[in-house]
Amino acid sequence: MPGIRRMKFALQAAGASLLVAALWCGAAIAPAHGADAVKVGFSMALTGSVAANGKQLLAALEIWRDDVNARGGLLKRPVELVYYDDQSNPSTVPGIYTKLMSVDKVDALLGPYATNMVAPAMPIIMQNERTTISLLAIGINNHFKYDRYFSMVAVGPKGPGAFSDGFFALAAAQQPKPKTVAIIAADAEFAKTAADAARINAEATGFSVIYDKTYPPSTADFLPVMRAVQASDPDIVYVAAYPPDNVGIVRAAAEIGLSPKMFGGAMIGLLVTPIKVQLGPMANGIIIGENFVPTLQTRFPGVADLLARYQAKAGPLGIDPLGINFVPFGYAAGQVLAQSVEGTGGFDDGKRAEYLRSHTFPTVVGDVAFGRDGEWAKSRMYFTQFQNVAPNDVEQFRSGSKQVILWPPDVKTGDIIYPYAKAKPQ
Repeated sequence: MPGIRRMKFALQAAGASLLVAALWCGAAIAPAHGADAVKVGFSMALTGSVAANGKQLLAALEIWRDDVNARGGLLKRPVELVYYDDQSNPSTVPGIYTKLMSVDKVDALLGPYATNMVAPAMPIIMQNERTTISLLAIGINNHFKYDRYFSMVAVGPKGPGAFSDGFFALAAAQQPKPKTVAIIAADAEFAKTAADAARINAEATGFSVIYDKTYPPSTADFLPVMRAVQASDPDIVYVAAYPPDNVGIVRAAAEIGLSPKMFGGAMIGLLVTPIKVQLGPMANGIIIGENFVPTLQTRFPGVADLLARYQAKAGPLGIDPLGINFVPFGYAAGQVLAQSVEGTGGFDDGKRAEYLRSHTFPTVVGDVAFGRDGEWAKSRMYFTQFQNVAPNDVEQFRSGSKQVILWPPDVKTGDIIYPYAKAKPQ
């Protein structure tokens, strides 16, 4: 992962110079409970390109904090969240984590959220020999190999490949089997990491990658991008992109009448409820990878209650009204942190890391056990297809009925609509 490698060495020197910037980047600290409070520190994307997701995760962690404090705190001390807005900007992150550790002197770390922000945090965390549980980041420890890093995301030992293995397994099962693939990705850490893994999965499944391009993160007009994809005439289009790009890509694809046999991928924006509602029927036929799906809530005790409480907060806060794909993982990260503290009787990062590696943790997203690289010991990704989505309707996404689970087979709730054009409104 050369992008992370470049970041590592460039940002090791950046932490000190960014410290002052971090002080002014938008602090948001929970009300203090006094000197004896347990300080849990993190950065969070509260503005910028992935803020829609970051705000959900913050709300989840606030619910977790309140639940812990209602039960008497951690080791009989109240929990306080100490966090700063990283603005969805990787360059702010080293300074924030430097401040959290050297100035705020937090007892424990979480995060950051998202691959793009976790990568630049790692050199600072490693230099200070701290333990962290990142939020929904992929492939981080492929390069860093840090034994105090743990990841709250369901990709498991498959790593970034989990964002595309089911996608290409579905493609390979179609008759006649499609042959060619176009891959497009933002020129950013998460998207490139997912696209690299998709390329490997595609070729391993017998597909020929005939188009493989990145676009600048600043891209606003996706018509030229999608016209170039269309010109290559692929059977399958795989996209790796963050939320704002997903809207532009789907709209551009609809405008030019893009009609591959399959369309989708690691389209994180399509996990965000307002984006789903905004795109409406244009999302029909798209297949995406997901960490969590609402139709399986009954398998995970506590998650329905958590989402109900989050949804009661979401309206007044003006954030994602459902929170299905992000909130459970934010809360679960807090649960795992708390169990590591209680299990070791303190905040020693080395002891907690060893405890995290050697135990299984009951959470709202099921039992979580970590492998040697800090990823989940078992993968648990789902691939769903948007089907029969109506315009301007939030409620249709609450139950998951408009996103049919196609893969893995043991939890399948419906059949793929193939080719992609058959799912589009006529």
